[in-house]
Amino acid sequence: MKKLLTYFALGLIVAGIVISIYRFMPSPFEVFDNKLRDFLFINRGVTEHSDQVVIIDIDERSLKEIGQFPWKRNDMATLIQNLSDAEISVIGLDIMFPEPDKSSPHRVLAEIGVEDIVPTEKQINYDELFAETLANTPTVLGYTFDFKEREIYKDQQAPTIPAEFARINKGETEYLPEAAGVIINVPTIQKASQSSGFFNVIPDSDGVIRSVPLAISYHSQVYPSLALELVRIVLGEEQVDINYDELGISSITLAGEEIPTDISGRLAVNFRGPSSTFDYISAVDIINGDFNPEELESKIALVGTSAAGLLDLRITPLDEIFPGVEVHANVIDNIITGDFLTMPAEAVGIDTVIIIIAAIVIVMAIGYSSALFIPIIVAASACILLYVINYLLFSKGIILSIFYPLFTVLFGTLVSIITGYFLETKQKNLIRRKFASKVSPQVMEDIIKNAAKGEDAFIAKEHEITISFSDVRNFTNISEAAGNANTLIQFLNLYMDDMTNIITNYEGTVDKFIGDAIMAYWNAPANVKNHTEKAVDATLDQIHAVAPLNAKVKEDERFTNICKMAESMGVEPIEIGIGINIGVATVGEMGSSGRSDYTVIGDPINLGARLEALCKYYNSMCNISNHVKERIPQDKYIFRFLDLVTVKGQSIPVEIWQIIDYADLDKTVWETPLYISRAVSYDVDSEGNTVVSASDKEKSTAVKKQRLLDELDYYNTGIAAYKEARFEDALTIFKDIHDNWADKTNKNIYNIYIERCEYYIEEPPGDDFNGVFVHKTKG
Repeated sequence: MKKLLTYFALGLIVAGIVISIYRFMPSPFEVFDNKLRDFLFINRGVTEHSDQVVIIDIDERSLKEIGQFPWKRNDMATLIQNLSDAEISVIGLDIMFPEPDKSSPHRVLAEIGVEDIVPTEKQINYDELFAETLANTPTVLGYTFDFKEREIYKDQQAPTIPAEFARINKGETEYLPEAAGVIINVPTIQKASQSSGFFNVIPDSDGVIRSVPLAISYHSQVYPSLALELVRIVLGEEQVDINYDELGISSITLAGEEIPTDISGRLAVNFRGPSSTFDYISAVDIINGDFNPEELESKIALVGTSAAGLLDLRITPLDEIFPGVEVHANVIDNIITGDFLTMPAEAVGIDTVIIIIAAIVIVMAIGYSSALFIPIIVAASACILLYVINYLLFSKGIILSIFYPLFTVLFGTLVSIITGYFLETKQKNLIRRKFASKVSPQVMEDIIKNAAKGEDAFIAKEHEITISFSDVRNFTNISEAAGNANTLIQFLNLYMDDMTNIITNYEGTVDKFIGDAIMAYWNAPANVKNHTEKAVDATLDQIHAVAPLNAKVKEDERFTNICKMAESMGVEPIEIGIGINIGVATVGEMGSSGRSDYTVIGDPINLGARLEALCKYYNSMCNISNHVKERIPQDKYIFRFLDLVTVKGQSIPVEIWQIIDYADLDKTVWETPLYISRAVSYDVDSEGNTVVSASDKEKSTAVKKQRLLDELDYYNTGIAAYKEARFEDALTIFKDIHDNWADKTNKNIYNIYIERCEYYIEEPPGDDFNGVFVHKTKG
């Protein structure tokens, strides 16, 4: 059993390392992932596609018969007119005309100076002839955006698109590629076209085209790609929606259908096969009329080139010589058929699950197998993973990581083999780890670093720290309800594990566990930047974590009696209070020669303990001193002034403040504000995760927050009157809130001030009244 648990834990460690690389250092390994996905495309080969797209190819034969490109514009006009006469649905030009036709008769005659003696009707302007053809045919011109900030193309006017592009839920950040300039056709031709679309394609770092932008932002306007614009025209739509979410662009909606994209609006192209998968017709045949018009009727024609000399050959996963025009054909086919490849929002979660399962299975399989079977296990695992990923990619259109699951298999194999050789060493190191577990990892690191420098790390020193004390409410009742010590310890361990993890995640050190209490501090032994803020964040996260922790407790049969006791008292099984203070304390190794501990002592620690003890008195889950409040961002949290007091054992007055919650939960991992958490119902899903019911989520609205802020404003008015010794005015306000504010967030505080105001009205204080209240007890 021990060996089983060891390898299971090792599998989790392997998974954790791979997931960390996957999440935080993905870029260096993306090329491997892409190459492996290219292999799956090659293995799949040619797949079925629609017959709605045909490519008119300016191929080598066309260049041989008509001449070098660019051709005369009258030849291009003939090509376009013949396509239109064949009742083509729409024509897209994957070529540009950025300069006037130098072969145009009117230009040639002008250059040789005989335009005055040649009849006007013979001075034909090929550009105008071509423009007239474009104006009377369903043709979409191509153009390109410049991203290199070349001066010649800056501030050029982009073509006008006869459609509206709406950005849905867009924030301040623009996620579309933003062009610096634009290269368009000559004005005569550009103005004559029905519409235009850019044909930029942006290859990956290895030069392979795997995705293409469907839209580009230029001067804050959205412009569609040639493929997207052609489909829009065919569908007769006048609006395209660019859909944003918190991560970027999620999709593009056209004619009610969503086209999934990455966060930059790029479509992952589901290539149908290598080059020439789509139907090609030589451009010279179209110009000469040597084609069957029925083969083109109602189709989308893309005019482009496969000729090597025209430099429009690309690299795709399926072919190293792939005409750029066929990339657009694949995109159009993907959109028309709805056969997309997409990396859904949950892809990271699916990848994570696959990595975890692969790591655990391979580590345990290798750990329990002989060396003879290791190659078989590795090969079988890799084949299963490739089969699953291949099925999801081409049957469900889901893009998942390939490299990281396979890397997990190899890395897990290596780790499992090494672990087998070093089990004895691991057993010896366990003794050292047992000692290290008695102090926090930070303390151990501090000891090692200082020992290496020849310094005595245990010498006590004065150091500013932030201290926190937390305590479980009704612990005496919990102890009695638990029934036996083992259940009580299991209950405490469940609570302590979660709280300790939160503290250490915020770079805090758990000093000690005192029964049900936790003493922790920040900024010692190592310096921690913004230590007070991190202590407060850790505290609020602990309080937030109590609700889902209670849900787990209620589902655990071991704690049934504790839950019944809590229910009878009208409380939750776990309720906590935390006090936080800051100050200069003594930090170091303290104790006897035979038994010592690295800890902290001093007045700031004592005050921190008193603040925690007063949580119950003030009906607060988090009490802080004014020293803490002065050191943290004022707009990050919601505060309530509680009191100006001298606590037992202290003579200097201190302000006590309650931190109610974060001011903006959207910047945290938490969904439900603490000021409504008691009304929230937590459930446990099939995987054991705690979830908030949908109906209760609706209660956590801006209205609730505004009610709280209104309550605090009114309450602060009463506090101001109290401090000015206007007790009758203060009493009126506190009673008004107490009696009429149904959803007030702190009941005790109003009773406290009502009682004090009534006392001071009966027994007026002197002129030296300063609002200080003296606590005679610790809590």
